[in-house]
Amino acid sequence: MYEYRAPRRDMQFVLHEVLQAEQALAALGRDDLNRELIDGVLEEGAKFSESVLSPLHWQGDQEGARWERGAVRTPAGYKAAFDAFAAAGWMGTHCDEAFGGQGLPYMASIAAGETFVAGAMAWRMASGLTEGAVAALQHGAAPLQQTQFIPKMVAGEWTGTMCLTEPQCGTDLGLMRTRAVPSADGTYRLSGTKIFITYGEHDLTDNIVHLVLAKLPDAPGGTRGISLFVVPKRRLLADGSPGAANGVDCERIEHKMGIHGSPTCVMRFENAEGWLVGKPHGGLAVMFIMMNHARLGVALQGLALAERAWQAAALYATDRLQGRSLRGPVAVAQPADPLHVHPDVRRMLLTMRAFVEGGRVLLYQAYQWQDTLDRHPEAAVRQQAESLVGFVVPVAKAFLTDMAMEVTGMAVQVHGGHGFIRDTGVEQLMRDAKITCLYEGTNGIQALDLMGRKVIGSGGATVQTLLAEVQRVMATAPGAANVPAAWTAAVHRLAQELGELTTVVAGRVTHDTAEVGAAAHDYLNHAAYTLLAWCWWRTVAALEQDPGIATNESLVWTAGKRATARFFFERLLPRAAAHAAAVRAGAAGLMEVPAEALLA
Repeated sequence: MYEYRAPRRDMQFVLHEVLQAEQALAALGRDDLNRELIDGVLEEGAKFSESVLSPLHWQGDQEGARWERGAVRTPAGYKAAFDAFAAAGWMGTHCDEAFGGQGLPYMASIAAGETFVAGAMAWRMASGLTEGAVAALQHGAAPLQQTQFIPKMVAGEWTGTMCLTEPQCGTDLGLMRTRAVPSADGTYRLSGTKIFITYGEHDLTDNIVHLVLAKLPDAPGGTRGISLFVVPKRRLLADGSPGAANGVDCERIEHKMGIHGSPTCVMRFENAEGWLVGKPHGGLAVMFIMMNHARLGVALQGLALAERAWQAAALYATDRLQGRSLRGPVAVAQPADPLHVHPDVRRMLLTMRAFVEGGRVLLYQAYQWQDTLDRHPEAAVRQQAESLVGFVVPVAKAFLTDMAMEVTGMAVQVHGGHGFIRDTGVEQLMRDAKITCLYEGTNGIQALDLMGRKVIGSGGATVQTLLAEVQRVMATAPGAANVPAAWTAAVHRLAQELGELTTVVAGRVTHDTAEVGAAAHDYLNHAAYTLLAWCWWRTVAALEQDPGIATNESLVWTAGKRATARFFFERLLPRAAAHAAAVRAGAAGLMEVPAEALLA
């Protein structure tokens, strides 16, 4: 089994050379966050991930979480790692300093965050969800609720969850049955069952803060009647410490395809005491703060798993000797050549690398736009960032997780039969990756969100804002002249085509609303390849600005970047044409098939 090594150089290159993180943070009023500090955060995170978390990746999968009469035991080493993580201050990286956090923008710590997920994704989910719950409480909770819960969560004394799904409703939250009945003392009593609750019960902390969606007795029908409540596992005493049990029980944990170390719980609430967060019937607005945080986090999971799979495949293709090169022996002193000499293995390795390294630029850019939305002093700039974030979140979540399935599958393929057994560990990466396509809104839901709410719902404004930003960056990049003209033309052509596809779908929707759903998957993927082409264009342009000393090692690294960019533009970008053709085909081929013929 392979242990994870953080790709420090590529992370630093993306942050500093491609995205100019130091200058961008200065524009947010954080000129104290210089390159040295950003790299220091990355280094500390990488050390923790490599030394503490990476071994837990395999151990957590093989041991798994265990349910014991309502209690949940996490795998050996999980609690010690969680305590060390909290003690180092990682739980409060982005939280306001007023609550004990560090108040860092995402760009100052996103690389460290990637290493935590790659180190042990199933373990990381406990702290990641807690960060999302803290963000929701900061945004929507009353001051007293914030002071009661947030400092404990930031300190790692308590964790947080997100309780949405019920046995009869997943995406369609309007079918929710969990009820909240007001009490005379201003609290509420919640009753109902929630499923698929990550770390809904565990032994990492002595209290768990559940953010629960429920309906009040006077709630209107559908999603308009959903409210949000904060419900601790244990009732709070007068001094804020946890007291008696609060009617929150774990009935069982699910037996899953992957992420075995992360307990996925069925939670039952019986007259559990809780407090309303925000306004009555306004729960979804607050919960979407946590959901958007989680969706970017899931995109990060896809990227991190793909990075780990790429590392394993690259090492195996170097060490494994099989056959001879079609151009003649390469390792003449060996009985066979290494796997990487074979064209099809190279195709897989370059595909993996192109998706991982291009995807890193795309996702870090998304977090940079989120920082601008959260922190920029000018309202007009924040408004533009809101449009960019709205567009890129569903694209990043869906594309990078689908990409993770392709990349981890290729890692198994590179290993051949050895990839199908546990010894190498790559099969676990593939199993773990699948959930990323499903939770926090399936990738089909992400596509509908993009096409329906973000694009058609805005009258095309979001996509026009995005395309304007693409053109602006390309027009002002210092290294633009060093990018091959054909690649520049390809990005411009795709951007224009994305605008045309938007117009095509918008025109059809007026006659048939099913056109939104029919176009959504392929529209999202066309947008993703357009953005990935832009990211690789920026990568090549930034190579000319790399201040590194031109050692032989750096020359080889730069050559690898250029070769991967060429592979992307020549062999992966043509996929966008197929997605464009599918969008233009319209809904008829999908919706005019009779059900009896479809299901026969």
